[in-house]
Formats: sequence, C-alpha cells, structure tokens
Amino acid sequence: MSDANDYVPPKVWTWDKESGGRFANINRPIAGPTHDKDLPVGKHPLQLYSLGTPNGVKVTVMLEELLAAGHSGAEYDAWLINIGEGDQFSSGYVAANPNSKIPVMVDRSGAAPIRIFESGAILIHLAEKFGAFLPTETAARAEVLSWLMWQMGSTPFLGGGFGHFYAYAPYKMEYPINRYAMEVKRQLDVLDRRLAESEYLGGSDYSIADMATWPWYGALAKGLVYDAGEFLQVHEYKNVQRWTDAIATRPAVKRGRMVNRVTGDPASQLHERHDASDFDTRTQDKLAVADGS
Repeated sequence: MSDANDYVPPKVWTWDKESGGRFANINRPIAGPTHDKDLPVGKHPLQLYSLGTPNGVKVTVMLEELLAAGHSGAEYDAWLINIGEGDQFSSGYVAANPNSKIPVMVDRSGAAPIRIFESGAILIHLAEKFGAFLPTETAARAEVLSWLMWQMGSTPFLGGGFGHFYAYAPYKMEYPINRYAMEVKRQLDVLDRRLAESEYLGGSDYSIADMATWPWYGALAKGLVYDAGEFLQVHEYKNVQRWTDAIATRPAVKRGRMVNRVTGDPASQLHERHDASDFDTRTQDKLAVADGS
C-alpha cells in the first residue's frame, strides 16, 4: 500500500485483492456468479431480495406505502441478501440482477416472471403497476422523474465517493475527502433550495422521488451515515431537516426501515418479511426504536 503522495499509476492496472478498504472481500473486477444457489420464492406475487441499506429501504418503504394506501396486490416477500457473505453472487441472484447489487425484485403476478433491478427502476415499475406515487399529468410526472434521476446520479458521489474515503478507505486522504465533501454539501444545498419552495421534491405530493432520496439524504441530515453530521454541518440545511422529519413520522416508512435490517438495535430489525403479521405485537415498540435510531 503506497502513500497518497507517492503513488504513480502503473501502465497496466492489475487487481490487488488486498486493496479496497472495508469492502475489499466483496469487490472484484469481474461479473458473474461465484456459486450455484437458486433464489427462494415465497407465496406473494412480489419477491424482493435485498438488504436494509438506503437502496434497499427505498423499495420496502414503497411497498409498505402501497399496502397502507390499500393496494393489496403489493403484498410481498422480502428475502435477506447478506452482501458481506457474497449472497449477491449466487447463480440465482445474478440471473435476476446481472449487476449483483441490491435490491432486485421479481414480479410473479403475470403469466411470466419479470425481473426488475436497480432501485429506481423498481420504484417506477411499482408506481406504474399500482397507479400510485407518480403523477400522470405530464409536467408533474416530469418533475418527479427528474428528482428521482437526480438521486440516482448524485448519490454515488455521497456513497462511493465521500462515504468510502471518509469512513471506509484504509487510510485518510485529504484530496478525495475534500473533493467529495464539497460535492455532498452542494447536493444538500440543491435539496435545501428545492424544499424551500416545495413541500416535497416533486411538488405538493409525496412521491417516489421522496422515497428514493430520503433513505440517503434524510439519514445524512440526521448524521446517521458515515458519522459525518458534524463534519458536514448538516444541521444548517433547515428545509432538508423539515422534510426528513416529516417523512420519518409516516407509519409505512417506519415499517419499511425495519425490513431486511441487520444493524442497530435488534428491536428495530425485521430480517425477513413474508406477511404483514411479521410486524408482531411488539410493532409499536419497534417502530419507536426505528424512528429514533
């Protein structure tokens, strides 16, 4: 491992399995499966294979919001994919998502199963399937989709950029941390300015744009990711804070945050969800923990 000041890129890059920091054991420069294993299939039309990271939370929140709105066809099985153990590289998972990232959904409600990978694509599929949380009027739809795509394009700078170098890289490097901190603060300012003029990202109505953005930037606003709240002075973004708090109070959001979650207080975790009854008699206590964790 060379010092940040004396590294010279080689003429031809080669894979060093020892590099990569915290997630080096699951990062590799090739695609495809590493082992044979079929994905399990539950009793509901919608099968979700995921983990309770921000990208996974987007989809479980959407599913719980659909159920809360009365769309019974949105009942789902949520299977835990342990990315630290390489579950995403099984033959079954790669067949559903050749990119080997979480989440992936298989919609079995029709004549043939449909795979949907990438969280934004899953949100759009569900919104169009159930006619909810995505406007049909042209201008309103364009606004929601614009903010959804903003999140998809912006968050890699927060996660893979700032998050990696600030929290997970094997040693601290001034240049990438400063570069990505500047960009993340610019993104927070973009959100704060939008939310100064609009209750939600797409306008006056809660939408898939909020569901996609909240798990990342809401957590960032509360200092819950990368332990970077003070470093980034997240309290300064008052409109983002208001929006974050409002969404956090929604019962479906509280439930969605619990599904496939494996970190934090055990009372806030529901590793797999196969029926609404899985939110058992301790639900209210769990939701209170999830809201404040």
